[in-house]
Amino acid sequence: MSELMFNAPSKLASMVRSGQLSATELVQASLDAIDRLDPTINAFTHVSSEAALRAAGDIEAGDPRPFAGVPIAIKDNRSVAGMPTSMGSSLFGDVLARRDAYFVRRLRDAGFVIVGKTSMPEFGVLPTTEPRRFGATNNPWALDRTPGGSSGGSAAAVAAGMVPIAHGNDGGGSIRIPAACCGLVGLKPSRGRISVGPDSGESFLACDGMLSRTVADTAEVLDLIAGYELGDASWAPPLAADGGYADVARHEPGRLRVGLALNMPIESGVLDPVCKQAALDAATLLEEMGHEVEEIQPPWSGLELLSGFTRAFGPMIAVSAEIGARIEGRELREEDIEPLSWAIYQRAREQSTLAFLMAMNELQAVARSIVTFLAPYEIVVTPALAARPLKTGEVHGRGPDPWDHYKRSGAFTPYTAIVNVTGLPAMTVPLYMGEDGIPTSVQLIGPPAREEVLLQLATQLEQALPWADRRPSL
Repeated sequence: MSELMFNAPSKLASMVRSGQLSATELVQASLDAIDRLDPTINAFTHVSSEAALRAAGDIEAGDPRPFAGVPIAIKDNRSVAGMPTSMGSSLFGDVLARRDAYFVRRLRDAGFVIVGKTSMPEFGVLPTTEPRRFGATNNPWALDRTPGGSSGGSAAAVAAGMVPIAHGNDGGGSIRIPAACCGLVGLKPSRGRISVGPDSGESFLACDGMLSRTVADTAEVLDLIAGYELGDASWAPPLAADGGYADVARHEPGRLRVGLALNMPIESGVLDPVCKQAALDAATLLEEMGHEVEEIQPPWSGLELLSGFTRAFGPMIAVSAEIGARIEGRELREEDIEPLSWAIYQRAREQSTLAFLMAMNELQAVARSIVTFLAPYEIVVTPALAARPLKTGEVHGRGPDPWDHYKRSGAFTPYTAIVNVTGLPAMTVPLYMGEDGIPTSVQLIGPPAREEVLLQLATQLEQALPWADRRPSL
């Protein structure tokens, strides 16, 4: 039973459907794994054992839903009815959500059983997961290192074998970074692919998705959660091909024109040789597969991206903090939130509305120029990270100079946030293993609203260098 969570969600659902395993047994196996492993990993902020077992008890053999009885975890910044939504902060206390986010409803309708909420840095600001309220989450591959962030709890839970798949979201790399740190597949869908309702109307930077072991797992769940919901302010065009993403992902992509980009969008760090070599090796592999590869230099270096991103992203964080204070019925106080969150909040309050709108306009102009430059290429390959997963305690936003932590986080993950600015789909895939025993990933960036191209190429890479059977030694 301890091995069950390393199986594909579709296989687990098939076992329940056939009667080989009951949904209750499957969910109990997940809960047992959480009981056994989470004291070491610290991936969960809330475990809902009784509700999960009740939901599993209502699922019988023969249930036709595609994922009936399969346990799943949700990142702690999206609403799940009856569970707290803390955003990694003490500010929100233990207030229970009254409704499901739309994508959560779709997961339930498909038969998934939600076992709990996973940890994240406060308000999802940093690419590490060390919130003051819940403590650091540990990387199952190296317990003294970060699992990444901000969906670090979800990534650690899947990598450790507590759940077979978990939700994450990505506003600057928050799916792709923890996937890279933990040896998982992490797809950031196109802007507008997945509804952020009912709590939000539109999201310029952030989008929801999954952390999984295989490309097929990601594609199958993308078919469930993608698509328009009533009231959405904007949405991505649907898949043009017949069938869903899971079906299309199995097709050969044909010969692709691939750009290899090593120049950093945030020029504040040094590219680790292991991370650089992974991208170079991936480019060589793609050439051997018959794809046309050339090294390119997208016009994203020297744009002061971190500054513009902060001026746009900061007010969004400030709004989350204000909402938390209003739930409490009072003014926000410095002691309510972490030092970096307070610094971002203060800067956002001092920033004029005009400065915010100018920042958004600048980012959109940057996005247009980059998307135009990349148009001749079906795929762009970059390093996933600029450094190996950081040691726990290196970047947490609570030192005497929280802005220094913020800048160092940008140097760790310079290749991810620019993709959120462009709205393009992108994913990280764990092609290699480092000599330090930690997986090494590369990032693939796809064409506008063309997740299927990413999924097809990633499937091809997975067949050449299978990674799903790798397990951390806990």
